[in-house]
Amino acid sequence: MILAVALVWQVVLAACVHLLTRRLGRDAGYPLAAGFLLTAGLLLLPLPVLLADATVTVDWRWLPSLDVSAALRMDALALVFALLVLGVGALILAYCPRYLGSGAPHTRTYLLLTLFATAMLGLVLANDLLVLFVFWELTSVLSFVLIGQGRPAAGPPAVRALLVTSGGGLALLTAVVILTLDLGTSDLGRILAEPERLEGGPAWAVGALVLVAAFTKSAQVPFHFWLPGAMVAITPVSAYLHAATMVKAGIYLLMRFSALFGGRPAWNLTLLAVGLLTAVLGAFLALRQYDLKALLAYSTVSQLGLIIGVVGVGSPASDAAAILYTVAHALFKATLFMLVGIIDHEAGSRDIRELSGLPRVMPATAVFTAIAAATMAGLPPTIGFVGKEAIFEALAEASPLPWSGQVAAGLGVLASVLTFAYAARLVHGVFTGPLRQQGLRPPRRSFVAPAGVAAVLAVALGPSVTVLSPLVQRAANDARPQGEPPYLAFWHGFTLALGLSALTVGLGTLLFVLRARVDRQLRRLPTTTPFAVWFEAGRLRLLRLGALVARPARAYGPATFLLRPVLAVPVLAVAAVVGIGSLPPPADGASRPGDVVLLVLLVLTLAGLVMVRSALGAVGLTGAVGLLLSVWFVTAGAPDVALTLMLVEVLTTIVVMLVLRRRPPRLPPDGVPRARLLGAALAGVTGLAAAAGTVALTGRRDLSDPGRFLLAEAAPVTGGSNVVNTILVEFRALDTLGESVVLAVVALGLVSLSDRVTRPGRDIPARPPDPVLVFAHRLLAPVTLVVSGLLFVRGHEEIGGGFIGALLAGTAVGLGHIAYAGSPAPLLGRLRTRPLLVAGLLLCVGVGLAALPLGRPFLTLGKVGLPGGATLPFSSSLLFDLGIYLIVLGLIVAAVRRLDVSSRPVRAGEPG
Repeated sequence: MILAVALVWQVVLAACVHLLTRRLGRDAGYPLAAGFLLTAGLLLLPLPVLLADATVTVDWRWLPSLDVSAALRMDALALVFALLVLGVGALILAYCPRYLGSGAPHTRTYLLLTLFATAMLGLVLANDLLVLFVFWELTSVLSFVLIGQGRPAAGPPAVRALLVTSGGGLALLTAVVILTLDLGTSDLGRILAEPERLEGGPAWAVGALVLVAAFTKSAQVPFHFWLPGAMVAITPVSAYLHAATMVKAGIYLLMRFSALFGGRPAWNLTLLAVGLLTAVLGAFLALRQYDLKALLAYSTVSQLGLIIGVVGVGSPASDAAAILYTVAHALFKATLFMLVGIIDHEAGSRDIRELSGLPRVMPATAVFTAIAAATMAGLPPTIGFVGKEAIFEALAEASPLPWSGQVAAGLGVLASVLTFAYAARLVHGVFTGPLRQQGLRPPRRSFVAPAGVAAVLAVALGPSVTVLSPLVQRAANDARPQGEPPYLAFWHGFTLALGLSALTVGLGTLLFVLRARVDRQLRRLPTTTPFAVWFEAGRLRLLRLGALVARPARAYGPATFLLRPVLAVPVLAVAAVVGIGSLPPPADGASRPGDVVLLVLLVLTLAGLVMVRSALGAVGLTGAVGLLLSVWFVTAGAPDVALTLMLVEVLTTIVVMLVLRRRPPRLPPDGVPRARLLGAALAGVTGLAAAAGTVALTGRRDLSDPGRFLLAEAAPVTGGSNVVNTILVEFRALDTLGESVVLAVVALGLVSLSDRVTRPGRDIPARPPDPVLVFAHRLLAPVTLVVSGLLFVRGHEEIGGGFIGALLAGTAVGLGHIAYAGSPAPLLGRLRTRPLLVAGLLLCVGVGLAALPLGRPFLTLGKVGLPGGATLPFSSSLLFDLGIYLIVLGLIVAAVRRLDVSSRPVRAGEPG
């Protein structure tokens, strides 16, 4: 259970962010950092078990019929990445309080960073393909929000990052579907333990799709262009994305799936080629940068490519080297980003050409920057030196093709030479020469301390790398159980790897000494790779295509929107006559004598609705149509549907009244006579086609097998006699939950739209409340609420339920808005959309999750237990239905308020 506790604790931290920022402001980063360290400590408790070649797992059945479980699993490889996520995350959160200004959105930044860490943690601990995919996509969405928050200029880079990584997410989803269908399970542990089961076409398809997903996430050629653009994010976000989270997800995915594909030459060769090409290209582009954050961004591209290239070697030594260098990269890249943020914060610039002499004012910053740059360049005694030597040694052993070892080692050295050169440029450009900036002050110690901790660790772990060796070896074995990885040590004697390191330092120094000549040559070359240009051109063409497709819908008035479905009905009718053939005879008792009376009344009402010119008359006749249909449903034996339709009609009338409050009392003319005749003819043909389809396709078959099952088993299985309600909250509760999420998203969209389009001080005269309507509302609202509660409580046994009860309560809300003419109504007028939605969603999801610790599938808790073995006199479905009630009521409140504020002045401080 320790894995579940760790994830739940992270969610609790996210839930506490608002409270912490209210009490502590930007200093809330410190307790959040402590919370991250506590999670890391929890995950370290089973370390002896992991080192003994065991795993920690927790498994809850999610969808038993599909063999899908909410399964978590931690081995040594998952632990390494989890510690990076949490450890670097703690440093970033401790760095934020001094970086974020007093007016910065502290709550949003801390909340997103905490949720991002939680999503990344869930990704590395997931033991089910679907769970892994969900967390994978969460990292993409959260990174989009993190990159794009705060500044309008951040929008396009954030969208670019989302499109690229979401494209990789679609590739991963396809791979998950293929694997699950081909192997009959989504259990990641079982799939990786039996790689021989995946053969033939599925193996090639899944391997290619996983590579695309990882390359997009880890910014490999040709998808590397999104990562430098993401530098528009604030420095803490950039540091976290580059050092330990977003881009490391691709590394983790490749290392995890190497157990499945690592023995295939095409997999290894692709990783080796793409990784080393990216390493060289990224280092070359970094050498051309003068902006410190851009330099570090391209450096991340290069370092990730080097790691992926080493994974492609496919040996125990290469896996260990990749894991060790992943740790080293997290330390020095987090340090450098934090220090660059300090320099930018204090000096007001990130341009190397404008900075110099900073050690005179900020000596600690200079020392830690030099240490991090030395780690990145692979100089002793840092962990970067040990990691770089391990990489050189592994690359020299590459053997997919003849001479591949020599070529791979040569490309690795070339990338490292360029890395040394831009690391030297960074240190020399910022910290040598005279001090140019005036009025600089040394940063506070608490500002520098998080970067200092990472820098000191980078140095300390070099000579003491033997401390990490058991964990790294075990993680390499977990990634690809094919042999014993070498023991890591700081000194291995005079080896080939040491010679390549010396060559790297020598050539890198020469490149730095000749930097003036090198810069002249670099300026002659293009500043960007063509991939970004091609991507942007493709995106613009896609947008133009979308605009072309959507052009018919860009029209005012309903005629354009109605034309296509009205034309489609006769076309479908003709196709049905040609293709369906003979139909079974109608069932006995499909029609009743009273149906003719209702049909005649409907025709007369609709005829009056077509001819009436009064807006109020049209509203009344529309409601009459709904009432007649409700009566028809009652006679057909569907009282739940009838009551729902009647309440929807009442709400529709309220909505229309809100809209018509500032509109003319008469409807506009229909247009020219020819158009009216054409519309009438088309409507007649469509109506006849729809009626013929109804006659042909209804009342001709017996009750279906699912219908018989539900009618027979609803009461014994659920304890409820209202089959409609038991279907919604018991048998297909997961579908209902998904629909409720859609409703919540719509409601939030309405609230956001209302916030954007309504402003205080609109020039619309307010009118006083109507005394008659106010009296009626005061009389009817309490009765309506009582009946709403009764309908909700009895929904499992009789007509009612959360949806119907919420519709009735929403009716009272709408009547209050009409009666009080926009003034806040007592009690109901003070309902808030967001709290209703949040409470409803949390209740629905909480009821579902409460079943998992008991070993039951999601949303199957049953009776609510109490201490001592007692149970409450209701099942969890009632609580789930209460969540539905709150969500639907929140949507109605949002819709009514949105329509109400669009026709009256907005008062300052009014809730949205």
